[in-house]
Amino acid sequence: MRSRILPVVAAALLTAGCSTEREPVEVPPPAPIALDVAAASSGGACRLLDFAVIEQHVKVRLDVAAASERGDTHTCVTRAGEATLPELTLTVTETSMDKATFAADVVPDSAGKVSGLGQQAYRRTTGAADGHGPVAEVGWLSTEGRLAVLSWTTAKGTAKSAAEKVAVQLAALAKKVNTRAL
Repeated sequence: MRSRILPVVAAALLTAGCSTEREPVEVPPPAPIALDVAAASSGGACRLLDFAVIEQHVKVRLDVAAASERGDTHTCVTRAGEATLPELTLTVTETSMDKATFAADVVPDSAGKVSGLGQQAYRRTTGAADGHGPVAEVGWLSTEGRLAVLSWTTAKGTAKSAAEKVAVQLAALAKKVNTRAL
């Protein structure tokens, strides 16, 4: 008799444990994975930029890039995370203009000369405008017939002297941009 009761008791115990549902255990969400994506992966003029080189020259870590192409013009805009400013923009356009035309039509009156960059180059800083601070700009006519402009738009409230310092750093960065690679 014992041999018949023991399996019945064992079966009852096994099914009793299965009939009660346990509460689900909450598992914490996985930590986000940060990927260090190169600016070049955005295409366009971004192929000419490298976040580490930008940081080396302007002392700001940028990690977001977006590119655009329209006709013979290639553009790249880089920023730090979700921040709107500062932003670095590179625009490269194929051109047939010569050095004299560049000097007469492109170089602003208030610009300073940059030596050792393309056929001819300038550097300038503009004042703050609606929604942003001063803008540092370096433009040059490359040796392979391309017009390139690097501009650094600062956040509202930035001193013009800070943007002027960045303009010097942009000139050094511009010398690292190989416009032939487009």
